[in-house]
Amino acid sequence: MVYEVPSGTNVFDWVVPKEWNIKDAYVKNSKGEKIVDFQKSNLHIVNYSVPVKKVASLKELKEHLSTLPDHQDWIPYRTSYYKEDWGFCLSHRRFLELEEGLYEVFINTTLEDGSLSYGELYLPGEEDNEILISCHACHPSLANDNLSGVSLAALLAQHISSVRHRYAYRFLFIPGTIGAITWLALNEGKALKIKHGLVLSGLGDEGNITYKKSRHGIAEIDRAAGHVLKHSGDAYEIMDFSPYGYDERQYCSPGFNLPVGCLSRTPYGRYPEYHTSADNLDFVHPRSLGDSFLKVLSILEVLEGNCAYLNLNPKCEPQLGKRGLYNSIGVNEMAMLWVLNLSDGSNTLLDIAERAGLKFDVVFSIAKTLCENNLLKKVIL
Repeated sequence: MVYEVPSGTNVFDWVVPKEWNIKDAYVKNSKGEKIVDFQKSNLHIVNYSVPVKKVASLKELKEHLSTLPDHQDWIPYRTSYYKEDWGFCLSHRRFLELEEGLYEVFINTTLEDGSLSYGELYLPGEEDNEILISCHACHPSLANDNLSGVSLAALLAQHISSVRHRYAYRFLFIPGTIGAITWLALNEGKALKIKHGLVLSGLGDEGNITYKKSRHGIAEIDRAAGHVLKHSGDAYEIMDFSPYGYDERQYCSPGFNLPVGCLSRTPYGRYPEYHTSADNLDFVHPRSLGDSFLKVLSILEVLEGNCAYLNLNPKCEPQLGKRGLYNSIGVNEMAMLWVLNLSDGSNTLLDIAERAGLKFDVVFSIAKTLCENNLLKKVIL
């Protein structure tokens, strides 16, 4: 469902800004040639530029131009959300070709009361506790830092809606920063039900998976992500929480302190294509997107299956042979002994997997087998 929050709405220390819309923008030289044209790339305009119709000297125009000298053919992405200004972005190569003279500047935009739009999808689960999946949807024409998170979140929602799931899921497609602040301000009651969360962004490049911990640092989502990455067989990086980055910093603000981490590949700002026209469909790769999707799914499967169990035969280990569990094909006997020994009602399957050095899915499968043989039962902590 798409929600509209009116401009001027107070959201904690912020205010929902005016709505910005654009129809056209360009710069023409003295020959009438368009040297910068919004119709060719929407990155050419500084987002939130105010309306302009004027003739400017080259000196004045340059004060409103942004380029990337180190990457002369790329167009930067720039915004001016909370300062009324105007500007254009262009390749540095084109910038160097500008000649002295007068330039026609035209920006056909509106900046007026409207609304902040965000998308939200809620999938009920077997219990009311929720897993939050959040992505930002506010960067035009940027494939990795924006669209990769949106596409994976949509694919996850489609998958989860088709399978049985313990937790309820809440998917948010929001403008960065102000979107998360707005949702939290209007949904404090719902936020209390969030037990685990992931912010998804930058998941299509060829870098290794990176997980940024929640403010807790040892929340179940942090442990689940760390466990999956450790046993993935692939290189990865785990970063400690910092109050800068994507919307995890809003969800993890001290007034909420939600257990929300951030999953990406190469972190923002560490690749030159970040916030430029080079972050295009050639920069993202199906293999990377597929790998990111599977790793997110594995993390969610750990959260879904992580419960505590009670050994129903706790005095010495049970006789496995008479139950057909000793030397059975496909049964990991050491894993079975670990699960039996640590299932005292206080340890979760993730606790057991970490202590025994086993993959979670092995421990989960063993617990299921032991339950079927009346040696374990699930407990509610």
